[in-house]
Amino acid sequence: MNEQIRISPIRLIAEEGGQVGIVSLDEARTRAGELGLDLVEVAPDSRPPVVRMMDYGKYKYKAARAAREARRKQHTVQLKEVKFRPGIEDHDYEFKRRHARRFLTEGNKVKLTMMFRGRQAAHPDLGREVLLRMTNDLSDCAKVEQYPNFEGRQMSMVLVPLKN
Repeated sequence: MNEQIRISPIRLIAEEGGQVGIVSLDEARTRAGELGLDLVEVAPDSRPPVVRMMDYGKYKYKAARAAREARRKQHTVQLKEVKFRPGIEDHDYEFKRRHARRFLTEGNKVKLTMMFRGRQAAHPDLGREVLLRMTNDLSDCAKVEQYPNFEGRQMSMVLVPLKN
């Protein structure tokens, strides 16, 4: 930009985007100086090189602000966990179902974990029924990523939100 540009003549583009034409480097510097703008080389490989008049500080500020805004708006998918027991009552089940639905609508994955204690581990089918019931209740907003699998004293499965 500015003094770093060496090749003359150049194709000059005005601040609004209109072409000024092919001018000498000195003439382009004087025009930019009168308007209080910088000369920025846009296409250095073309012949003659293309140079644009712009407020470079303002341009860099807007680009940094746009990048910051894009970072702020991006959503990282988290894995939220909802834990159950095989003998869960209806009210507790509904409460946990609402939480799982909220997590899914926020765009997060949900891990449903069934915890077994003592002799409950002898009846994994009871826990699987609760997990499958939850899957059916959330089928309008989620699909199964990982089906129920039994590990030690826990059975878990993962649901992911449907793409709308």
